[in-house]
Formats: sequence, structure tokens, C-alpha cells
Amino acid sequence: MYIDSHCHINFPELAARMPDVLAKMAENKVSHALCVSVDLPEFPSVLALAEQYPHIYASVGVHPDYEDTPEPTVARLVELADHPKVIAIGETGLDYYRLEGDLEWQRERFRTHIRASRETRKPLIIHTRSASEDTIRIMREEGAGTDKGGVAGVMHCFTESLDVALAAIEMGFYISFSGIVTFKSAKDLQAVAQALPLDRILIETDSPYLAPVPFRGKMNEPGYVAHVAEYLATLKDVPLREIADRTTENFFNLFKTART
Repeated sequence: MYIDSHCHINFPELAARMPDVLAKMAENKVSHALCVSVDLPEFPSVLALAEQYPHIYASVGVHPDYEDTPEPTVARLVELADHPKVIAIGETGLDYYRLEGDLEWQRERFRTHIRASRETRKPLIIHTRSASEDTIRIMREEGAGTDKGGVAGVMHCFTESLDVALAAIEMGFYISFSGIVTFKSAKDLQAVAQALPLDRILIETDSPYLAPVPFRGKMNEPGYVAHVAEYLATLKDVPLREIADRTTENFFNLFKTART
């Protein structure tokens, strides 16, 4: 069995065909999925799916790309996270690729999420793009990692260097690979995946984006996370069952509230 540790099935293009999405998950032996919040106005749709389906979980947070959206406070995130199906804070982090100018608001928002994670004891889902140095610095300053009293989390849809991955792992974080790792152009990322220990790896789709080979360019969905697992098994030269078992175990080791 597999777990899609990061998807956006509340987005309209997937929500409109939910029965088919869930059937495809079952067909591909995807037992659970974590539907990830990107802003507060859409959080009710994320939570509604988690409440409706036992094998769907939710997170609460505001994506760093969403500039014109209600700004979260620690108190508000803590309040919304007080639900048994909300198992994580995020996604949060920094993205200097899409936005320019003074991005101090991104950094402050990131700090807010880390503080909410520490207060709720729920792990972080971190997005970082073209901002790894500041991301790691703020994680350390705010005590996001288990080494500083935080609960750590996952570096989702990872595309950074091995040094960044190892710095995050040192703080207790997991590294999650999406369909990007299956792309022919992703040689550097494939080398990172080869180097990392299995006990620190998660798999995800980030659907409806980034469909893995052989579906690249099409709409992604949680059922396709099986193809990420298959590619990693080949890349790391281990049995597919081992990838399935270890990534599932890693998910529940990180998101402990998902077991309850």
C-alpha cells in the first residue's frame, strides 16, 4: 500500500470527479492521502473531505505564493488545527521563484506557522523554492526541528540540493519526492534520492500538478503516487514492497495523530 503525503484534491478540477479519484486510489493501492491547505478561505473544503472520508487527512496553512489572502495568526492556526483529522500545519515556507520585491511578509508568515506547529505539536509541511538558505535559517531560528524542541515535519516536493536535504534531516525532517523525480531532466534530484536513507523518505503527488512519467503533462491525482514509488524502487535498487512499506511507516511515524 502507498500513501500520498501531499495532494490538493479539494481543488475544483479534482473535487468535481471525486468518486473517480477515490476509485483510482483504491485501484493503485493508495490507502491514504493528505489533502493540504493553501489558504484559509479554502480550508473548509479541505476539512470537509477529511471529515467525509476516513482515509483522507487535512492540514491547515497558507502557501507562501498566496500574497493577497487573509494572513494567518498563530492563534488562528492553532484554533483550526484543533481537529483530529487535521494532522499538520502548512503548507508553509518560502518561494523566491514566483514573487519578487520585499518578501519579508513571507518570512514572517513562515515564522507564524512554525510557532503554531510548536504550540499544537503537529508537524510542518514546508515548501521551499529558490529560497533554501533562508528556509533553513528560519527553521533553525524558530526551533522547527526536533533538535530544538519542535516537531519537525516534511520538506515537500523536494527539488533542492543534497546539502539542504541533509540539513533538514539533521533537524528531524523527512524529504518527500513528487513526480518530478521521474522526469528525465531531474538528474540532480535523482542523485539526491539515491543518497538519502529510506527511513527519511516520503512520496507525494502534489496533485493536480506534476504528474509523474508516464502521465507527465496530464492532470495528476493521488493514485499516481504509485508511479513515484515504482521509480524510486528502480532508482535505489530496492524491492517495490520496501519503498511502499517504508514510506507508509514514515508517514505514520511523522503524522502520529493519523493513527488515532
